[in-house]
Amino acid sequence: MVEDARPANASAMPRAAVGFLRGLSGKLLLLTVAFVMLAEVLIFVPSVANMRIRWLQDRLNTVAAAAVAVDGLQNVELPRAVQRDTLMATGTKAIVIRRKDASRMIASVDMPPAIDGEYDIANFTPVGAIRDAFDTLLFGGSRIVRVYGPLGESDATIELVMKDAGLRKAMLVYSRNVFLLSIVISLITAALIFLAINRMLIVPIRRMTTSMQEFADEPSNPERLLVSPEGRDELAVAGQHLASMQRELQKTLKQQKSLAELGLAVSKINHDMRNILSSAQLISDRLADVDDPVVKRFAPTLLRTIDRAVGYTQEVLSYGRTAEAEPHRRFVALRPLVEDVAELLAIDRQSGIDFEIQIRDDVVVDADSEQLFRVVHNLCRNAVQALTQHEPEDGRAKMVSVSAIRTGSVVAISVDDTGPGMPAKARENLFAAFRGSARSGGTGLGLAIARELVLAHGGTIALVEKPTPGTLFRIELPDRPVPLDAFRSKARP
Repeated sequence: MVEDARPANASAMPRAAVGFLRGLSGKLLLLTVAFVMLAEVLIFVPSVANMRIRWLQDRLNTVAAAAVAVDGLQNVELPRAVQRDTLMATGTKAIVIRRKDASRMIASVDMPPAIDGEYDIANFTPVGAIRDAFDTLLFGGSRIVRVYGPLGESDATIELVMKDAGLRKAMLVYSRNVFLLSIVISLITAALIFLAINRMLIVPIRRMTTSMQEFADEPSNPERLLVSPEGRDELAVAGQHLASMQRELQKTLKQQKSLAELGLAVSKINHDMRNILSSAQLISDRLADVDDPVVKRFAPTLLRTIDRAVGYTQEVLSYGRTAEAEPHRRFVALRPLVEDVAELLAIDRQSGIDFEIQIRDDVVVDADSEQLFRVVHNLCRNAVQALTQHEPEDGRAKMVSVSAIRTGSVVAISVDDTGPGMPAKARENLFAAFRGSARSGGTGLGLAIARELVLAHGGTIALVEKPTPGTLFRIELPDRPVPLDAFRSKARP
C-alpha cells in the first residue's frame, strides 16, 4: 500500500507565533505608536519655540500697557513702593522705554550686575528661535535676560529685564501637556490604523499562512486548499496564485502517487512476466532450428520482439521510480531501425494507412539503439492510433512518414502524419505523464518517456507547426564529442 504523499519535514515546519507582540499585529501597533510619537516630536520642536515667543510677546504687551500710562506723566518718577509693586505684578526687574532721542526708566528695583541673554522679539530666525527655546528649557530657570520689542505701532521700543524662571516653568507645563496629548493622539491613531491595516493586510496574510500550514500537513486533502480570494489588490493576487499553486501541487502529488503505484504494480508482475517471456524465448529458439523458410523468416523478428518486451517491462518499472538507464551509444544505421518499428507496428492493410520511410541507407545516428527504437516506436504508434480513429474529410491519404537528415554532427528525425493533429489540451500538457495524452483513455507516458530518452542523449524533441493538418514531431540528436586522444589514434598511419 502506497502511503499518502506529504513533505518529509512537514512536522518540522515553523508555526505562526502565538504572542501578540511577537506577531505582525503587535509589531504594527508598536511601530504605529512610535511613528506617531516621532511625528509629534517633530511638531513639538517648532511649536515650543513658537510658544516661547508668544509668552515673551504677551509679557512685553502687559508691561507696555503699564509703561505707557507712566510715560504719559512727564517728569514724574514713581515712588519706590509703586515701582516694586509694578515690577512684582509683571514679573520683571526693570522696565525701559527707548526712543531715538531718549530713554526713560519706568521702574527698576535690584538691578542685576550682569545680563545672561538678550532676545529681540521683533527680529528672530526659526532656527534661532528653536535653539533659544531648547536652551531655556534645558538650562534656564536662574538666568537674567533682557527682552525688547516695538511698542505698538510707534517707533519706541519697550525693554524689560527679568528672570527666565517663569518662562521655563510655562514651557515645562506646555511640554507636559503636549506630551500627554501626543500619547492620546498616538494611541487613537495607532488603534485606527491598526484596525484598518489588520483587516486589509494581517487577516488575509494570517489566512494564507494557516492555509499553507494545513496544506503542508495534508497536501492530498482537497479541503485543505485555500479558497481563492476575490479582488485585484496585491494580497488578493498573491492568494489567487497560492490557491493555484496548491491545486497544481496537489495534482503533481497525485501523479507521483500514481507513478509509485505503477512502479509497485509492475514490480509485482515483473517476475512472473519474465518467467513467461523466458519460456517464449526457449520456444522461439527451437523454432529457429525448424527447416521452414517462413519460420526462419519470422523467428528473428519474434526473438527481437520478445527481448524488447522483457526490456520494456523493466524500463516501465524504472520510469515509475523516476530513473532511466544511461544510454549505451554507438553509431546505428537508422533505416533498418525504422523498418523494425514498421514491422512491429503490424499495420493492418485494411486500415488504409501507409507507412513511408524517407531515410537514406547511409544515415547513421550516435544513439542507444534500443532507446531510440522506443522513441520512434512511441511516436509512430501514436500516429497510427490517431489515423485509425480519424477519417479525412477531403479524401487525403492516411500516411505516417519517417524521414531523417544529417547536418554536420546532428541528425534530425521527423515523424509526420496526416491525422487530425494534436488537441489543444494535449498541447498545453505536452510531454507530461498522465496529462499529455492526445487520445481518450491514454496516459501520456509514451511522449513523456520519449522526451526523457531524447534528453538523456543531449538532444531535443518538439512538436513542429505545419500548414497542413496532422502532427509533426522532430527529434534532433547530436553526436558525442570525439576525445582528442581517440582522434589522434585513428589518424595515425
